[in-house]
Amino acid sequence: QTFTAWCNSHLRKAGTQIENIDEDFRDGLKLMLLLEVISGERLPKPERGKMRVHKINNVNKALDFIASKGVKLVSIGAEEIVDGNAKMTLGMIWTIILRFAIQDISVEETSAKEGLLLWCQRKTAPYKNVNVQNFHISWKDGLAFNALIHRHRPELIEYDKLRKDDPVTNLNNAFEVAEKYLDIPKMLDAEDIVNTARPDEKAIMTYVSSFYHAFSGAQKAETAANRICKVLAVNQENEHLMEDYEKLASDLLEWIRRTIPWLEDRSPQKTIQEMQQKLEDFRDYRRVHKPPKVQEKCQLEINFNTLQTKLRLSNRPAFMPSEGRMDINNGWQHLEQAEKGYEEWLLNEIRRLERLDHLAEKFRQKASIHEAWTEGKEAMLKQKDYESATLSDIKALIRKHEAFESDLAAHQDRVEQIAAIAQELNELDYYDSPSVNARCQKICDQWDVLGSLTHSRREALEKTEKQLETIDELHLEYAKRAAPFNNWMESAMEDLQDMFIVHTIEEIEGLIAAHDQFKSTLPDADKEREAILGIQREAQRIADFNSIKLGGNNPYTSVTPQIINSKWERVQQLVPKRDHALLDEQSKQQSNEHLRRQFASQANIVGPWIQTKME
Repeated sequence: QTFTAWCNSHLRKAGTQIENIDEDFRDGLKLMLLLEVISGERLPKPERGKMRVHKINNVNKALDFIASKGVKLVSIGAEEIVDGNAKMTLGMIWTIILRFAIQDISVEETSAKEGLLLWCQRKTAPYKNVNVQNFHISWKDGLAFNALIHRHRPELIEYDKLRKDDPVTNLNNAFEVAEKYLDIPKMLDAEDIVNTARPDEKAIMTYVSSFYHAFSGAQKAETAANRICKVLAVNQENEHLMEDYEKLASDLLEWIRRTIPWLEDRSPQKTIQEMQQKLEDFRDYRRVHKPPKVQEKCQLEINFNTLQTKLRLSNRPAFMPSEGRMDINNGWQHLEQAEKGYEEWLLNEIRRLERLDHLAEKFRQKASIHEAWTEGKEAMLKQKDYESATLSDIKALIRKHEAFESDLAAHQDRVEQIAAIAQELNELDYYDSPSVNARCQKICDQWDVLGSLTHSRREALEKTEKQLETIDELHLEYAKRAAPFNNWMESAMEDLQDMFIVHTIEEIEGLIAAHDQFKSTLPDADKEREAILGIQREAQRIADFNSIKLGGNNPYTSVTPQIINSKWERVQQLVPKRDHALLDEQSKQQSNEHLRRQFASQANIVGPWIQTKME
């Protein structure tokens, strides 16, 4: 597993890898490629055939290259590698690792294995619980691996949090960090190391050598870079001074060019807070940002003179900067000019915005008062309470409406003030003019609606008043005519039901004549009844036509149309009964009269006879 990972760490540079170490090297192609990658040299061209002889030839080319590097290959032949002999293949790979990864390690006059061990001891010496004495049990708890990483890259490992009694966690932590941040592939298995009494030395050495090459290469590069920098610092001191001047001058000019448009900008802000922030920014500029730039300008003059002196003493040509002192001086003068009047403009603009805010607040207050006053007014003006009102109620509603009209007229002045303030805010370019205009328009539109509704309600009230007055007059006329007609009907009913006693035909004929005279008045009485009922119907028609809800009965009389009709029907019923009664009585009287006449004639005959007898 370790050797496979080690091989793949190099083969991936050539864009390939192996899966099975004793199978994938059998044709010799990847073996030759591995040697080319780790040595940086070209091997003879491999044979691409698939026959055993081609594979043996390729492996021999690889073995010959290893032997050319001074490595003795004992008992390792091409045939064993081609046949997939795992033991021989692993032996060959270990030989390659020793030659190309470990042999060149040199630490304090020790090399190869001893040099790698000494390097590990030196690097891990300051760490507690770490004592590297070999390449097997000294690494079982994982602390040595973590110490190596922490020594070179302390930001990758929290060493103080590691515990000696948790080797699996320590080992996995080191392996994962190395793979993720150091590009060292995972070559070992934590459980295998912990569960083995003596970890495989070759595997540990192979893995540790990767750490050595990773860290020592970086250290060498850093050392070489430091030496170059020192040489360049000595040789290019004046050039650096020139570059510093150019950069400082360029930065200062860039600041001046960036600041001037800001100081020349006179575009007003929308709110006082924004303008006050702009004023505060300007004061910060004066107090914080400009003073360092003044010092930079002075320092530039000093640096320029110092540089010119050094160049003159070293017999070098005078320095001619691209960003000259004239450019800086001209830019600085322009900056000072732009600065003049900026603060005064800011203060004037703040005063203007304060005036606008005052007007806007005044607008909001007046608008709020007006809106509060108009709350519910439209609903009040739209109500049709007059439809069910009496004449007295209507007159009270009219008086109440007149009071509202006076109140409405008094508020006209406030509406005009609101419109005037909105107009002024527009003329002064108030930032929130759209919302002000919308609110003002809403108020004006509502005012027009209230005016229209007020006029409509007055017309409705006055119209209803006239209609109710007409209805009232009709009710009064009805009452005046209904009362005597009702009395007439009651008298008539009494007369029609009155008992009569007669003794002669003349008396009954007089009653019949009187009754006939009464019946002759009935058509006129019926016309009067219809006229009276017509008055009531006309009042109801007016009410219905104008959606007026008449409440209760006629205020002037308790005689309703129902009473009149009821009594009239009673009269109509009593007349024929009276007729029958009178006719019956007439018949009786006529019979009585006949008997009386017979009796009278017989009296004339019998009377003288009686007289004679008596004599």
